[in-house]
Amino acid sequence: MTQRPQAPRGTYDVLPDQAAARAGLQDAARRILEPAGYQRIETPTFEATELFARGVGESTDIVQKEMYTFEDAGGRSLTLRPEGTAPVCRAYLEHGMHTLAQPVKLWYLGSYYRQEKPQAGRFRQFWQLGAEAIGSDDPAVDAETIVLLHTLLGELDVRGLRLRLGSLGSLDARAEYRERLTAYLRANAERLSADVRDRIDLNPLRAFDAKDPGTEEVMRDAPLLLDSLSPEDREHFDEVCARLQVAGIDWELDGTLVRGIDYYTRTIFEFTSDALGAQSGVAGGGRYDGLVELLGGPPTPGMGWAAGLERMLLAAGERPAPPPITDLFVAHEDRGVEAFALTAEARSAGLAVQQELAGRSLKGQLKQADRAGARYVAILGADGIRLRDMDSGEQESVESGAAVVARVIKGRHLG
Repeated sequence: MTQRPQAPRGTYDVLPDQAAARAGLQDAARRILEPAGYQRIETPTFEATELFARGVGESTDIVQKEMYTFEDAGGRSLTLRPEGTAPVCRAYLEHGMHTLAQPVKLWYLGSYYRQEKPQAGRFRQFWQLGAEAIGSDDPAVDAETIVLLHTLLGELDVRGLRLRLGSLGSLDARAEYRERLTAYLRANAERLSADVRDRIDLNPLRAFDAKDPGTEEVMRDAPLLLDSLSPEDREHFDEVCARLQVAGIDWELDGTLVRGIDYYTRTIFEFTSDALGAQSGVAGGGRYDGLVELLGGPPTPGMGWAAGLERMLLAAGERPAPPPITDLFVAHEDRGVEAFALTAEARSAGLAVQQELAGRSLKGQLKQADRAGARYVAILGADGIRLRDMDSGEQESVESGAAVVARVIKGRHLG
């Protein structure tokens, strides 16, 4: 017996009964982000590998371990996008968006790819919703993006929501801090995990994310970047905090918060949900004032976030799908062509219409109309057209398809 093909491990199918919740999430994002000036952007599923090597960082797990990279027929190295910010910044540069009024505010929704261990709410092909504001270093930009994400998560009823907030300072300040942290890690190298020890020079800040007990003990006494901010960075961070406070948003100050991507500067944040257990991250982001320059553009500040659809839906729990809306079901007894014509006419009038497509008996067609949630059923038989009100069970003769359409439209307005 031939084995049936199955979806690759770490991927999944979105079935019809799951699609409504995802569509609702997308509608909520559009309803919240677009009135605030964010416009939809879509970037390619694959990009030049160099974009992520330069933008995300050679020392990150994403670039070193997780990217799906391949060579095309022309010998070019391409990568399935593992994150959304670098592609959006590439598009900002490529299409001359620096000539527009700044900041340029964009949002996106799409599938992304990382070779990591699948677990609850985390997949190798996953969907992300993101927002980016490029072209302004005003702390109000940081606060607005966080507030908008908080509003979205609140509308989705994400349970046990918490906001962790920190600052990585400017690139220059971080370089000085990195030297001090590296020296501290080297002095305690024998107590660190092998993985952290091997990456002291590449990415010492990632030691704060390590789960190894020995490393965690070392990091409890490690110097914190938040305690070493320059006066300018401290002022920026305080301005962000002041705006979050007046917006009524609570947060937890976290000096150990880091992000897994090199381009972040100054403000960083993460939303977590107590409903998700140990892997509690739902969404996060921060400022990336050096990224556009890394990609070959002029110095351009930026701020943004990304949220995993699967994680948001998992944290939100079950959301009841809205009942199907079917204004009219067209049934028939050996009058298939006329039934098809009535269906087309009713759809042209803006009605939600389903028709018999499986050769059922009239009794079976009425059952199918009920399953479809039809408000009315038009029955085309040898003696003409009958229109049945599925709520009351009343039935009347109707002289034509046009009269059916008019009667259903009238009934919809009255209902």
